[in-house]
Amino acid sequence: MIPLIVLSALSDFLSLITGYFIEIWDFLIFIGAVGGVMVVLAGGILWLTSANTSWGRSLVFSGIVLCIVVEYFVLFPPEFIIS
Repeated sequence: MIPLIVLSALSDFLSLITGYFIEIWDFLIFIGAVGGVMVVLAGGILWLTSANTSWGRSLVFSGIVLCIVVEYFVLFPPEFIIS
């Protein structure tokens, strides 16, 4: 009877930690998506206004890469999100 109670407590703790990981993961995906859009917009403004063309072009391309990486992690999440 006692091992069953200990196993139940560990199972509850594991599900609690998994829930926290899922919330953190969702927040990081949100920050990555917003960050990617902001980087592309800032780079586009710099590039199109000719204020700093090379830096603007670099920001646009790095923002696109960031958005692709975030989308990859949305499509293929880690195991703790799936279960």
